[in-house]
Amino acid sequence: MSEKAKNIEVVHNEGQKRFVITVDGTPAGFASYLDGPDFRNFNHTVIKPEFRGQGLSAPLIKFALDDARESGIRIHDACSAVAGYIQKHPEYKELKS
Repeated sequence: MSEKAKNIEVVHNEGQKRFVITVDGTPAGFASYLDGPDFRNFNHTVIKPEFRGQGLSAPLIKFALDDARESGIRIHDACSAVAGYIQKHPEYKELKS
């Protein structure tokens, strides 16, 4: 028995200062941030209960960190999920201010 492939997408909602992950078009979670004078402080990551356990926080956080890198923005990792991701993926440590 095979599980139906899911369409996962991450977008940056600048107006709400968050990155949003959707699964098959349904919002599944977000990583929010506060803007500093020269950095982005990731302060909260949420995956909705019905989507937990599917490994969605990793692509969400990766997308958000890649966006910061491409934009030349330093980051603070006040959110434990973001801090944990960076600890497991040291290639993002240079982004920390």
